[in-house]
Amino acid sequence: MNKLKIKLLFTLFCLLAIGGLNAQTFTNPLLPSGADPYSFYKDGYYYYTHTTGNRVDLWKTKTLDGLKNAERKTIWKAPAGTMYSKEIWAPEVMFLRGKWYAYFAADNGKNDNHRMYVLENASADPMKGEWIFKGKIADPTDKWAIDGDVIDFKGQLYMIWSGWEGDQNGKQEIFIAKLKNPWTVDGNRVKISTPKFDWEKNGDLGGGAHVDVNEGPQFLVHGDKIFIIYSASGCWTDFYALGMLSASAKSNLLDPKSWTKADQPVFKQSPENGVYAPGHNSFFKSPDGKEDWILYHANDKPGQGCGGFRSPRAQQFNWNADGTPNFGIPVKPGESLAIPSNHNKK
Repeated sequence: MNKLKIKLLFTLFCLLAIGGLNAQTFTNPLLPSGADPYSFYKDGYYYYTHTTGNRVDLWKTKTLDGLKNAERKTIWKAPAGTMYSKEIWAPEVMFLRGKWYAYFAADNGKNDNHRMYVLENASADPMKGEWIFKGKIADPTDKWAIDGDVIDFKGQLYMIWSGWEGDQNGKQEIFIAKLKNPWTVDGNRVKISTPKFDWEKNGDLGGGAHVDVNEGPQFLVHGDKIFIIYSASGCWTDFYALGMLSASAKSNLLDPKSWTKADQPVFKQSPENGVYAPGHNSFFKSPDGKEDWILYHANDKPGQGCGGFRSPRAQQFNWNADGTPNFGIPVKPGESLAIPSNHNKK
């Protein structure tokens, strides 16, 4: 009789565990569409944003899988007839030095005029208060710039972005500069990455036009290393993939010699899993701070390019023995994944 009771209790426990597991999972994609996803976790909420075109939208959700039903707000709408009215790309909303900032690229409808801009909000909740337009954020050259990311590292603010060396399209490279404050560049830009390997140079546009691309750079700090994970090749190709720069956390980040480029992509398409052109990523920690996650966009089919087919996805990643990130391969759409851990949850 005791054995039977134990078996029944064990079966009940298993069923409850499975039920609990099912309630604690999610599947990719997180939304049907959305390019250049970015997430910032603060005070129990994920603040999420992606490219929406002529405005900056912000989502607020307690859980990753709740993004589809999350509170959503347009925090800033581009005024017509300005140099930043159109083609608002890759917004990032983050909390820096006591205030919220939103960084984005925009132009007047002509791609040659893309530059970076910044908004500020002093409210504790970025869905509330007033978002103030602080203006353009540019180095003295004021060249074409998109995809800015900012870090407060050892008490110093740095910004990285994708830019042009001159005034002509043809090659997107990665630059870094110090910031005086969250809306002002301090000093000259330094080029730290240019498309070098074949996998960074898939960029035919047809009609003889071609662009080599390094874009979407993102800081990632781990142990005594600092990484920049960036997107390589044209987003209009299936070969859009992630590359990696690494440097010692003790090095001079403004010295190009401090940065070493990995000779192979660290995250790329997985035809077997039905994931193409994965890229333009960002990073976040689980609520308990114990897990590292990558957020990225990708297509479900080959040849879908840079349009509205791109959808946001997330998956956990780990670290190699040498301290470098191991992103694995893009997870198949619809596959059940455990939500980010929160061991402090009551």
